[in-house]
Amino acid sequence: MTDDPREENRGGREEMVRTQIASRDISDGNVLEAMRKVPRELFVRPEDYRAAFHDGPLSIGCGQTISQPYIVAYMTDLLGISDGGRVLEIGTGCGYQTAVLAELADRVYTVEIIPELSGKAQETLAGMGYSNIEFRTGDGRDGWPGEAPFDAIVVTAAPGQVPRALKDQLAEDGRLVIPFGTSTQYIHRIVRRGEDFEDEGLIAVRFVPLTGGTG
Repeated sequence: MTDDPREENRGGREEMVRTQIASRDISDGNVLEAMRKVPRELFVRPEDYRAAFHDGPLSIGCGQTISQPYIVAYMTDLLGISDGGRVLEIGTGCGYQTAVLAELADRVYTVEIIPELSGKAQETLAGMGYSNIEFRTGDGRDGWPGEAPFDAIVVTAAPGQVPRALKDQLAEDGRLVIPFGTSTQYIHRIVRRGEDFEDEGLIAVRFVPLTGGTG
């Protein structure tokens, strides 16, 4: 065994990537390598350790979940950040998606409304040596105005509609990847073109609701 958590269970992550992600529609080599590298098993509850690489979401407490590996890879791929950039994440959760983003982006800004989850994620990510992540506790619908604009924004919970503040905080040609809807949710990719926004509805999903604010 190795003391490096990134290598201890790499075989399990390799299998996860091969069977659940690369076999579908994710082909960006940088995204696939980030999914292989980040130790998903460190972000789940101890009782779920053996299920860390299964093709499904898991509870992380506080009524929140860690998304299934494919969805994490899919949303990361849609962001198009393989060459770096500044990324805003709404919904830090356990920090797993945050770590994947940090492998690809120059700087990650992540917002979590639940202090308990934010604190635990900060502890986990600091222990893994990440130094390119900034944390904030608050309502993610407001984004992070003081650090805008962002090259990419990802939202890991579903509002009823897209918060205007997040669209406004996109850089030119910036990409917002967000699930939204009430009875039915779809992941959308929204791209800024000046004062206009191109909105592409993609796959149907089921995320926990985005808390805070309204809508």
